[in-house]
Amino acid sequence: MVTAIVLINVARDRINDIADELAGMTSISEVFSVSGNYDLIAIVRVVHNDDLAELVTNHLLKIEGIEKTNTLLAFKAYSRHDLEAMFSV
Repeated sequence: MVTAIVLINVARDRINDIADELAGMTSISEVFSVSGNYDLIAIVRVVHNDDLAELVTNHLLKIEGIEKTNTLLAFKAYSRHDLEAMFSV
């Protein structure tokens, strides 16, 4: 499984709408509205790197109001939760 954190800047008047749209995507497990340099953070969990590339370059690019993204690829999860079991397909 590939996990990525997508940091997102959006148009101010579209934050809630974009957050709802992102939360409805199957490969996005969580969306957070945050303070600081970004408006939203999306947690992406996909099977292959190609799936991540498809999401970021084709789907997010088409959402009106997303101004900028910064995608961080997770190498290893340090958690007490078995994430693989929770998100297995």
